[in-house]
Formats: sequence, structure tokens, C-alpha cells
Amino acid sequence: MIAYQALQSILRDAPKTWLVTGVAGFIGSNLLETLLRLDQHVVGLDNFATGYARNLDEVQTLVTPEQWARFMFIEGDIRKLDDCHRACEGVDYVLHQAALGSVPRSLDDPITSNATNIDGFLNMLVAARDANVSSFVYAASSSTYGDHPGLPKVEDIIGKPLSPYAVTKYVNELYADVFARSYGFTTIGLRYFNVFGKRQDPNGAYAAVIPKWTAAMIQGDDVFINGDGETSRDFCFVDNAVQVNLLAATTADEAARNQVYNVAAGGRTSLNQLFEALRHALADNGVRYDKRPIYREFRAGDVRHSQADVGKAERLLRYVPSHEIQAGIQAAMPWYSRFCTMGAREIRAMGKPDHVRYDL
Repeated sequence: MIAYQALQSILRDAPKTWLVTGVAGFIGSNLLETLLRLDQHVVGLDNFATGYARNLDEVQTLVTPEQWARFMFIEGDIRKLDDCHRACEGVDYVLHQAALGSVPRSLDDPITSNATNIDGFLNMLVAARDANVSSFVYAASSSTYGDHPGLPKVEDIIGKPLSPYAVTKYVNELYADVFARSYGFTTIGLRYFNVFGKRQDPNGAYAAVIPKWTAAMIQGDDVFINGDGETSRDFCFVDNAVQVNLLAATTADEAARNQVYNVAAGGRTSLNQLFEALRHALADNGVRYDKRPIYREFRAGDVRHSQADVGKAERLLRYVPSHEIQAGIQAAMPWYSRFCTMGAREIRAMGKPDHVRYDL
């Protein structure tokens, strides 16, 4: 954590201007919160396709009025090049998080996933290049490893994609590499492995497993496990993802630029183990869940096992994970507990935050 702590001091002393796309989303709003706490200037871009104004509203309550005044929000769409150009004006660093995630969503609607994740990504690359930003860090995905069975996953060995979503994220990496080679433009891809934490939506057909199961347990509903429960993942707490984004964007090491990195904790947890971990964490927060999970068919497009080798990020970016899965679950559980006990009316009532500068 020494490198990250040093970077935070540097940023406080010399604030920069950052663009966070997908700023109203889960990871985007966590990046916004951290950057504002570090007294940075932040431009946010979102079309609220999967993000929520309530996430911005919550961030506002967690920073000072002076810090909040450093945030400018643009309601726009990365599929529109003009919106991307407008967002990149005067920006030092781009943290591109906007995308349509979820393997099942891409199987249901590959055209929209392609339009957002490939066309929108190319728009952002062009706009950032034209604005001469210092670096372009983007959310890649562990889905790029596809059907390659080797564990742990290392960045230079991948298999064939197993879903339209995986195809889009691999194409992102190809475009980023071409822009780096063709235009001398710094790009860094971050292959996220099952990131979780506060402000991750537990609702909807495409909700991630940790918030979805946690919400079901809190509400006393059934928990469904796809397959036999021995499918495993490298679950990564959101603070780890935030750390890598900032280290990657600001690195002065030429060898660290124009690379792709795994972002994870380097562990491996089965779905059966995850179920028990969530059940125990909820018990520590006063929620008892006595039901057993219901097993059903494996889900199309899912890989069986996933685990990251984070040695490259540790070596070149000096990344040190701050939270393993158990610590991350403990840190996230109070937020999940509070959100999942709110009524639907309270959640719907969360609108755009006051005093944010909207450029509509």
C-alpha cells in the first residue's frame, strides 16, 4: 500500500482533472468518491442505462461541500461522439468504466452490448486522443480468458471467448493496443475479476451474485446456485479496483504503460463457500438466514473456474490488494443491509443530488 498512499499525498498536493465514464454506476461512483476525497476535479459522464442518480446522491453525502463543488456531471452517451468530445475537454486522465456488463445480458441482446462496448469504446478512444489526455485507463474483463483452462490466469495467455460480452471486451483491448501503437497514446486495460462492494445494484435480471444473494437472504427469499456450487471465482473488493485505476492512470513507468493487468485479490472462492461466507456475515449484522440454496442448471456462457495472477500489477504498478474476500464482505455488508431493507418508495424517491453542476 506504500505506493498508493504516496500517490494519494501527491494528488492532494497537486490536484488533476479526471473523467470518469459510467460515473453513476457501481465502480464509477466509488472512483468518484475516492477522487473527490482526494480533492481532485472530476467530470462524470453517464446516460443512466445501468447507473443511478442515487449513487451520486450518496457520494454527495460522503464528501464535503467544497469537494462536491469540484464535480461536474454530463448526462450523455458514449455512443455519441460529440458527448465524448465534450466530456474529454480539459481532462488529464480518463477512467473509462461505462459499458453494458453481464454475460447473460449480452446473450439476450448482443447488438446493444456491441454498440455500447465497442462503438462507444472507440468513440471514447478517439475523443481522449483528440483531447491529448495523459492516459486512458479502461475497464477490461476477466471474461477475455474465455475457455482457457489454466489457473491462475496470466495476462498473455487467453482462450476463445464464451459470450458476446467477452468478445466486446477483447475487442476493447485490441483497439487500445492499436491506438497506443498508431498514435503514441497511453492506454491501460484492467481485467476486473468479479468486483463487489457498496453501491452494487442487487436488483434486476443481471445483478451480480454477491449483491443478489445478499438481498435474497436479507428478504428471506430463496438463493439459487447455477450448477453444483463448486464453480469458483476470484472475488475482488471495489477498493482494490479503485486503487489500481489510480496507480495505472498516473504511472510514470514507461514499462507499465500500454499494458493489460488483472485486477483481483488472487484468491479463489467456490459458490458454496461464498454462500456460507455471506450467511455468516449477515449473522454478524443481525440477520439470520436458515434456508439452504437451491441448485439448478449451469448458466450458458459461464466459465467453470477463475483465479487471477496479480503479479504483473504488483510488479509494474506496485499494486497491493487492501482487502481479501472476507474483509471485503465485512466492509460491504453494512451498505447491503441498509440498502436492501429500504422500501421501494424510498429507493425510487432518490433523485438527482442537489447542488451538482449538470451540463445537459
